Amino acid sequence: MQGAIARFCVVVAAAILNHPLLFPDNTTAPDQEDDLLVRMKEHQEQLEAEQAQLEKELSTEALDAGPGHYYIWYFWSALSLIIFFTIEVCRQESSQMGYQGSEAQSEDEEAWFGGVGASSTGLVLEKCVLASFSETCFHGATHESRRMREFVEGFADDLLEALRSVGDREADMEVEDFVGVGSVFETWGVCKPFTCDLIVPFSPPEPYCYQFQLWCGPSSDLTPDLWQGCGQIRLARFGEGCTNCQCGSTHLDEDMLCLVHNRADPSRDDNHCLEEFLCSKGTNYLAKDQVMKWFQISVTKAWGRISHKYEFELTFRNLDCPGALKIRFRSGKVVLLNLTPVVQLKDTDAYFISHFPMDGESSSDTHWHLSFSVYERNLLRYLAKSFPDNSCHIRCLQVASFLHKKQTSLTGICALTNYHLKTALLHLLLAKHPSEWGPQHLDQRFKNLICFLQKSIQEKRLSHIIIGNSSVPEEIGVPEIFRSAEPVNLFRSLVLQRQLHTTVVEHFQEMVRNAPVLIQEYTAHIPNGSYSGLQP
Repeated sequence: MQGAIARFCVVVAAAILNHPLLFPDNTTAPDQEDDLLVRMKEHQEQLEAEQAQLEKELSTEALDAGPGHYYIWYFWSALSLIIFFTIEVCRQESSQMGYQGSEAQSEDEEAWFGGVGASSTGLVLEKCVLASFSETCFHGATHESRRMREFVEGFADDLLEALRSVGDREADMEVEDFVGVGSVFETWGVCKPFTCDLIVPFSPPEPYCYQFQLWCGPSSDLTPDLWQGCGQIRLARFGEGCTNCQCGSTHLDEDMLCLVHNRADPSRDDNHCLEEFLCSKGTNYLAKDQVMKWFQISVTKAWGRISHKYEFELTFRNLDCPGALKIRFRSGKVVLLNLTPVVQLKDTDAYFISHFPMDGESSSDTHWHLSFSVYERNLLRYLAKSFPDNSCHIRCLQVASFLHKKQTSLTGICALTNYHLKTALLHLLLAKHPSEWGPQHLDQRFKNLICFLQKSIQEKRLSHIIIGNSSVPEEIGVPEIFRSAEPVNLFRSLVLQRQLHTTVVEHFQEMVRNAPVLIQEYTAHIPNGSYSGLQP
């Protein structure tokens, strides 16, 4: 009898200790709530089964012991009912309070952000003021950005040609023509100093080839949740699984020779071992750090060959990035240039990029992020074809980027980037009818962009515009393996790090609060045709 009662007490104590009211500070991530509820339900069923078993044992022992023990059994049964009834009442009250609290919080947030354009505590922007601000500030910036882009393209061509000449064309990595991406090449970059982003594909010399492993591949060993949007690049030789040429998958006789690949020249393989030069130690996988060192050394040698032709100073502004260059003219004007070595995924416009702005989560040197910048640029151009003349979509992004940079200069860098702003705009472009992007709708579309960003930050979720997005037009040519993949959350770091999310929320709220003052100030003090105030 005593043993049964003791076990019964243990069950009751376990139920009390496992009750959520005992630990009011719930820090469970939203994505884990469903799994937690399932485990709690299973645990509750287990406790109920044990309680039924104990009641059966107590009843049996009570009958064997005689009528006097019925009073003890009644006592414990009543006590157990009281305990579980109390727990259930508290649970219902807690759920109701939690619901009311979350509802009140949601109402407060909606009142703050819902007041965009209508409340003195929200974002109050007059239509004429916003239109005047964007036209006055960004018209001249767009023209100067175009001139600067033409200069950078010419200089980059010259620099890369010199880079090819300093190496062994038959043994070193083959550097291909650059591809322009980012704000300057998408015509929405306005803030000084201008930053031009160029990706530079490189490929291995014969007899080497690339083998790719994607996180979303059918036979991938990469954990999707850990390596979303990533892949690995294996440096292999013809005959080791490469299918670029028939000689790589066919056993040739000794008296036969491939007219494309000369296997009878082993000296090239012995003297230039790329595996040791560019791969992670002990593996055949390309290492980002090794590629970065090779590229920086090559750029330095190339600049040494052509520096006498230019009247400006070229320096590396950040040694942690492969080709983060800074051009300073004698007049003091500065242009920032990012030359980033990439590996093109076969038969696609996706690139494995050696340096990714949001690469802080990944510490592996052999896992490369995939860049879909070319698809994003093509999507932006494709959608713009159906918009009215002088459509306001670029102006919306320019205003948001300007406010974000101004706020960054005040409160410092946070996890929110211009890439997130562009992604949010692309989502809106796909969701709204082209006629809604006329120039007369600038204020409404900008408010839509701010509200979309606020909701994404609040929910800690902003889906990648290309990966797993079936609404992207087929004309963009996104491969099916990416269209059918699971969507990638660009705000995943905000889910994993609470402090990071708090910083982003504070940054965004301050940006929205300061927006009316900044816009009024720059509209009042910037003369027509000038935008010197954009200089941070």
